[in-house]
Amino acid sequence: MRVVDYDVDGTAHESRGEWHFGWVLEGRAVQDVFIVPSREERSTRLPKDGNRYGTSLRTYDPNIEAWRITWINPVRQVQNQLVGKKVGDEIVQEGLDENGSLSIRWCFRDITENSFRWTGEESNDNGKTWQVGAEFFAVRMGAKSDSIGPKEK
Repeated sequence: MRVVDYDVDGTAHESRGEWHFGWVLEGRAVQDVFIVPSREERSTRLPKDGNRYGTSLRTYDPNIEAWRITWINPVRQVQNQLVGKKVGDEIVQEGLDENGSLSIRWCFRDITENSFRWTGEESNDNGKTWQVGAEFFAVRMGAKSDSIGPKEK
C-alpha cells in the first residue's frame, strides 16, 4: 500500500506499507496487522510520527448492526475504539475521543475486488468538519496493477 500522511499545513509525506488480514476466534472476528513503513523499510531509528505497527480486531455486533473495531498501536501508545457500517458504497468507521466527542473517522472508498482507498480523518468539533490526516491506497497482493492509487490529490 501507498501511504500519504498530511501535516496540518497540507505538506504530504509518502511511504509504503503492508496490511495482513485473517479470520480469528473461530471465524467470529477479523484481525489485521498493519505495518507502515513496510518491514523492508523499517529501522530502529524511526520517529514515532507516521510509524504504525499495530493490530485491529473487528467483531460484528448484531445488536447495533455494525462492526466494533479496536485498533492498537504500541509503537505510538495509541488505542482507538470505533464502530463501522456500510454507508452507500463506502465503509465508514467512527470513534470518540476520551471526552466522548466524535473525533475519528476512517472511510474506505473506491472499493473494488482488488483495491481501495482509505482516508484517516480527524474532527475537533464533534464531527461537524473533518480534516484528512492520511490516505492509504491499497492493492491486494498478486492483483494485476502497476500502481497504488493516484500520485496527486
